[in-house]
Amino acid sequence: MINQTKPNLSGVFAAALTRQTADGSPDLDGMARHCRWLLANGCDGLAILGTTGEANSFSVDERMAIMESLVEAGIPASVMMPGTGCCAIPDTVKLTKCAVNLGAAGVLALPPFYYKGVSDDGLIAAFCDVIEQVGDDRLRLYLYHFPQMAGVPIPYGVIEGLLKHYPKTVAGMKDSSGDLDNMAGAAKAFPGFEVFSGADDLFHPLLKAGGVGCITACCNIASALLGKLYAIWREPAAQALHEQATNVRKVCASYPLVPVLKETMARHTGDDGWRAMRAPVMALSDADAQESAAKLAATGLVVSPVP
Repeated sequence: MINQTKPNLSGVFAAALTRQTADGSPDLDGMARHCRWLLANGCDGLAILGTTGEANSFSVDERMAIMESLVEAGIPASVMMPGTGCCAIPDTVKLTKCAVNLGAAGVLALPPFYYKGVSDDGLIAAFCDVIEQVGDDRLRLYLYHFPQMAGVPIPYGVIEGLLKHYPKTVAGMKDSSGDLDNMAGAAKAFPGFEVFSGADDLFHPLLKAGGVGCITACCNIASALLGKLYAIWREPAAQALHEQATNVRKVCASYPLVPVLKETMARHTGDDGWRAMRAPVMALSDADAQESAAKLAATGLVVSPVP
């Protein structure tokens, strides 16, 4: 068990979209612009190369190039939490070493997710292998619990085991399960373990239950809203912001998430390039694009101006 006086990371983190060119290659300049905009409009940090960032559609070399290009473009590594978890431990180690050497504040790691029904001991061994092979005291590892997508949950027994082995390295978790009891339970069971909600509608309830922040897809379009909510989450006025964030989440969740967010960015910026995605992810149909825009407008969401 760890004992920290304050969180290493906390607040509003965008599960940042990965801007792409027409052929699906990473648009490095475009992604840097997006990250700057997010940081200027309510975000405390950037969880790049996660599910929303289409990370598993990119090669290890492409993912490393994205990380490196953002730092070269002036995005502070100290606010980045890159996704580094892969099926193969050597790939996870390579990506994690890259992030640590760039100065990233932490990494977000899926468990090896191809084999299902693996034991707690197997998952503990896999994460321990990564930590040992990275071999760097600067590493801060955040577990990525997303059983609906990965098919491999990270139960409390795994968290407990990892904290016993590496209390200064295993820093927290992004919980995208949609289960508030699981998030709040982890925050209570493991004091100092930094639990982030992966869903906007559970951000405020988790803060009240001892969580430290959120890492969400909708933050790409609602960063200002979520930033305001975090600033006043203890105050009664936060409830209205929570309800609005919940409504935005409901709209986005009724469509394929990456396409609806990229469509919204395309409409907001007037830049059709935002609609580029790498197969199998595909752009929304015209009908869904029109409908989603109307539904998001009805939530009262105001997307921050893009300079």
